[in-house]
Amino acid sequence: MSEQAERDGVVIASSSAGSPEQAARDIAADIARQSPDEAPRDALAGLICFVCASHDAARFAAEIETALPGVAIYGCTTAGELAPSGWASQSVVALGFLRRDFTLVAHLVQNLSHFSVEAGRAAFMETRDALIASDPRIEPEHCFGLLLIDGLCRREEAVISALYSALDEIPVVGGSAGDALSFDKTFMIRGGEVFRDAALLLLFHTNLPFAPFKCDYFEPTQNKLVVTDADTDLRIVRELNAEPAAAEYARAVGVMESKLETSSFASHPVLVGVGGQYYARSIQKVNADGSLSFFCAIDEGLVLTVAKPRDPYESTLATFVSMEEQLGSVSLYIGFDCVLRRLDAERRQISRRLSELYRSRRVIGFNTYGEQFRSMHVNQTFTGIALGRRSREDAAE
Repeated sequence: MSEQAERDGVVIASSSAGSPEQAARDIAADIARQSPDEAPRDALAGLICFVCASHDAARFAAEIETALPGVAIYGCTTAGELAPSGWASQSVVALGFLRRDFTLVAHLVQNLSHFSVEAGRAAFMETRDALIASDPRIEPEHCFGLLLIDGLCRREEAVISALYSALDEIPVVGGSAGDALSFDKTFMIRGGEVFRDAALLLLFHTNLPFAPFKCDYFEPTQNKLVVTDADTDLRIVRELNAEPAAAEYARAVGVMESKLETSSFASHPVLVGVGGQYYARSIQKVNADGSLSFFCAIDEGLVLTVAKPRDPYESTLATFVSMEEQLGSVSLYIGFDCVLRRLDAERRQISRRLSELYRSRRVIGFNTYGEQFRSMHVNQTFTGIALGRRSREDAAE
């Protein structure tokens, strides 16, 4: 392992192997090679794996646990990967957090379909207390959380509500797991097992500098759409402005209704204003009856604002520059990037430029079905944690 990689506190591995078993063995070998003098089980506080949907997640989980005995392993399936080489597909990427720089506790939430905000809040408070109690030197201001959640559960807002009230000042970012746009099933990984209808909260303490970030490239217009008929449980909008939803949306964004598809939604999200800021609410698909399925919670009476795009590349670059100014230097971005941003970049023919930008800034993570940023579940957004470098004094210890 390079001196710089150890100083940054995180080791990175990736594999494009054709089978989940070989991918797991590749990841394990790479992690073991990069670990400091001790074995991975002693060197790592935990390993997070982002696994492509073309792999059998259960087979990967079983193999990686066998290959890295004693290592705490977590992860989820993806709609694409953010790898050391940039945007990737049909691969696995992994982040190993060194004990020297990180303390990690985790909580698995199962049966999200029946998630209780009250019970979730209590469980998340216990997780927070467990992290703080694990070492008397731990202080909440040096903690952050990552949330991985089933991208098809439609319960992100409830989980985030419980998190926000339980964790106080600890910032949480994260992503909704994907399955390469199949919209069939997504998986969480814990140890050698996989779970559906589940979420993972990973709480970290670190003495490395860090900062949460959020990036999008849309701004509001004066064009409004009011949700006048909806199935809130299923996130389906039947009417906008008292007109059939798909037809009214198509009219508002200037696209023929017959041409509405995933790329249309990627290019034309709608926004919701909250506290003076706007957050994207993306559409998943048009249904046979002309209604629209959304990736985020939708309520009757909600006012949606048609968005106008800015330059995606320049907006993303500006976010990186801002983080680097704030932290002095950034060694790694743990990123959760909406799959619709990637599809829109492909439509605009700038995917290669953005992929290279991610590679040059060392962004590791996955393409999501939704993103979490503090108290909000959003779409068509790039969120994450920017990790700074250890000070020279700490590095010399």
